[in-house]
Amino acid sequence: MIDNQTLIQHIVDAIQERKGKNIKIVDMTEIDSVCDFFVICEGTSNTQIAAICDSVWDGVREKCGVKPFAAEGMRNALWIAMDYGDIMVHIFDRETRQFYDLEHLWDDASLTEIPDLD
Repeated sequence: MIDNQTLIQHIVDAIQERKGKNIKIVDMTEIDSVCDFFVICEGTSNTQIAAICDSVWDGVREKCGVKPFAAEGMRNALWIAMDYGDIMVHIFDRETRQFYDLEHLWDDASLTEIPDLD
C-alpha cells in the first residue's frame, strides 16, 4: 500500500504536468475531518481543468496503481473533486475556488503552498 505523502507527491506532479496553478495541500491529520488531506489547485479554463483531472487520474494509476473511489464535476469542469480515501483532490476554476475558499475553512489545519512551475 502506498503512503499518503508519496500519493500526494504524484498528485502534485500530475497537476504540474498540465500547468495547474496555486497548488495548496491542507493537512487535516490533527483535526477531526472526513479525510486527512486536501490537494487544491486551479486551472484557467474548463478544458485545462478536465486535462488536470485526466492527468491526476492517469498519472496516479500508472505510478501508484491507485484509482479514485469517485470523481465528481467532470461534466461542467468548474470544480472537480476526486476521492482517494484519505486524500481529496479539488480542481477549480479561479472564481469557484475563491467563492468556496476550501483551504481556509479549517483554521487549525496546516497549509502548504506548492510554487508554480513557471
